[in-house]
Amino acid sequence: MEEAAAVRRAASEATADVVPGELRETIDDHVADGSVVPGVLTLLSARAVSGDDPDDLAEQAAGVQLIYDGLRLTRRLARSNPWREADADAEDADMAVLAADVLVSRGFYLLARTEAAEDAVAVVRSFGHDQTDREDADDDRAAELDRRLEVDVLELAVTVGVTAANGPADAAAGIAAEFAPEGPRFDAVDSFFDDTRRSQVASLSPDGGRALNRND
Repeated sequence: MEEAAAVRRAASEATADVVPGELRETIDDHVADGSVVPGVLTLLSARAVSGDDPDDLAEQAAGVQLIYDGLRLTRRLARSNPWREADADAEDADMAVLAADVLVSRGFYLLARTEAAEDAVAVVRSFGHDQTDREDADDDRAAELDRRLEVDVLELAVTVGVTAANGPADAAAGIAAEFAPEGPRFDAVDSFFDDTRRSQVASLSPDGGRALNRND
C-alpha cells in the first residue's frame, strides 16, 4: 500500500538523525513492529477533503504516527514494568523510555506549526490521565482506558488530515470510535482499510462530514 510506505518513509526520515545508533535502532525496531493505520488515516482524510496531497502532508502523517508509537511504547512499559523483573535488562528498558520520549517529541515537532498542534497536546495529556487512572482500575476499566489511546489518535489523525487540506477543524470525525480496535493494537493497514472503512473516510468533506468529538 503506497500510503503505508509514504508514512514509514517520512517517519524514518524524521528520526534519522537520532544518536546514538543504539537508540535509533530501538526506535526503528519499535516503529517497524507496529501498524501505520494512524498515519495512513491522516493521508486518506486529507485526500477526502481536497482530492490530493497538501504540502507537507506526509510529514504531518508521520507526526501523528510517531506520537502514537511513542505513547504505545510508553503504555507497554507501564503495563510490564520491566524494572521490577529480576531477569529483565534494565538498560534495554531505559533505552525504550528514551525512545518513547524521542518519538513523541519528534511527532510534536512535525505538527507544531499545524492547526492540530493543540489537539496533539490534548492526546498526550489525555493519555497521561488515563494511565494514572488505570493504576487503580479493575480489568474491564483498565482495558477501556487503554483503548482510549487508539480512539484519541484516530481522532487526531482525522483532524490533522482535514485541517491540512484546509477543511474546517470541526467537520470530520465520529468515525474514530467506530474505527478503534477492541484491543490495544491495530490490524495491518491493508486489512484495516477495507471497502467499508474506505467509504467512510471518503465521505469526509467540509459539507458532509460529521462534527468532531474532541477531547481538548
